[in-house]
Amino acid sequence: MKFIETRGNDSQPQHPVNVNFSEAILGPIASYGGIYAPETLPDLGEAFLKAHLNSSYKQLAKALLQAFEIDIAERVIDEALSSYDQFDDPNDPTPLVKVRDDLFVSELYHGPTRAFKDMALQPFGVLLSALAKYRDEDYLILAATSGDTGPAALETFKNRERVRVACMYPEGGTSDVQRLQMITEDADNLRVIGIHGDFDDAQSALKQLLGSQSFKQTLSEKKIHLSAANSVNFGRIIFQIIYHISAYLELVRREEITLGEKIYIAVPSGNFGNALGAYYAMQMGLPVEKILISTNNNKVLTGLIQDGHYDFRGASVIPTVAPAMDILKASNVERILFDLFGAERTRELMYQLDTERFYELSPSEHAELKAIFAADHCDDEETVGYVKRCFEDGYLMDPHTATCLKVYDNCRDKPLKTIVTSTAEWTKFSMTIAEAIGTESGSGDLDALKNISAKANIQIPAQIEALFDKPIAQKTLIDKDDIEKTILSFL
Repeated sequence: MKFIETRGNDSQPQHPVNVNFSEAILGPIASYGGIYAPETLPDLGEAFLKAHLNSSYKQLAKALLQAFEIDIAERVIDEALSSYDQFDDPNDPTPLVKVRDDLFVSELYHGPTRAFKDMALQPFGVLLSALAKYRDEDYLILAATSGDTGPAALETFKNRERVRVACMYPEGGTSDVQRLQMITEDADNLRVIGIHGDFDDAQSALKQLLGSQSFKQTLSEKKIHLSAANSVNFGRIIFQIIYHISAYLELVRREEITLGEKIYIAVPSGNFGNALGAYYAMQMGLPVEKILISTNNNKVLTGLIQDGHYDFRGASVIPTVAPAMDILKASNVERILFDLFGAERTRELMYQLDTERFYELSPSEHAELKAIFAADHCDDEETVGYVKRCFEDGYLMDPHTATCLKVYDNCRDKPLKTIVTSTAEWTKFSMTIAEAIGTESGSGDLDALKNISAKANIQIPAQIEALFDKPIAQKTLIDKDDIEKTILSFL
């Protein structure tokens, strides 16, 4: 299968018209600042679902990767998928928990960094590192994080040969646990960079560097190639399709639905990669009625889906209790635009967004989008209230997952089963959880974790508790204008 450019081709020699999967993940930025998307999608209709009804997660994942006909050796695919063996339960890396009669939570956070980003980044790191070794090339991997991508990227790439990682995060824009997961990493091939700014600043810097010919030339002189761990890289997205299919099949196995029956999928969205995975699964034949998008007070995506315009003119990121969703410019919406409206229209819309911080869909385009997605936003008070209510009903969830209960309440127009994708463990956001369930937060995150653990009778994972005793290894904190210089000094 080939991958093509979301904004069309600029006829430059460094931008071929279409590329293989390996080329798309090694060089994820395409013509006109666009990204790569599949030229076609495989058909994963009822025959595929039926064939994999009793497959393990790894068997299902391998079948999907093979359906995409990726140009990766089978032994490397097997090694990448063996990453799931380090999850809490290798036989069930994404437990599905029934919370209400028609509401199920797909827990995607049982990996080494306790967030859903592990589902994609742990195997992705194996693939990219294997390609670097096979090609006898050295790579700089850039990552920008709103909280969970960074720890997962650092974990998967630490001490790997031929790879160095520069990870940028907004100082003050992550939880304490997320920050500790990054700044306590001490592998020589990792550099964590705190910036004075927000996630959009970090992501903009990442995309600017990925598209900068002068930066690439400087790296070339050092014989270093450039790639990215963010979901602008399709190597991330392909693994984010799998767990949506797996959760659906689990409902069938439990006889909660029959094969072919439609469901809703609810996603707490920041950069839209998780939602894009659900979209691709739906387009490939997964029976989904609609994808429900929840946002926090940074509700630009809600505006796009409800009203047809993407508008953050004059806006700045609002800090919330769900910080991984504190994003205004969601990169993966571009792949939706491309799939629905084509490259020329996508280039037009993205140019307007890049230059004016705004675009508006036509009425027919908006109708097409609304046929697939519904959305609502959940403010901080509502989010804390949902965490409290669920805890009282016997289930503890993090604030990002809790925002999905708003769309579960407000955006369904049919009595169908709903799967909520739970993107992080409660331990990542202990201060908010402590407030929600009515326990003391104490003097900081560790006290809050212990108090929640005692009240909820739930254990703190060892890798989270150990963070508070690790020495700080990464102390870089800079202005956003100094990012390129700081990364080059690391090299």
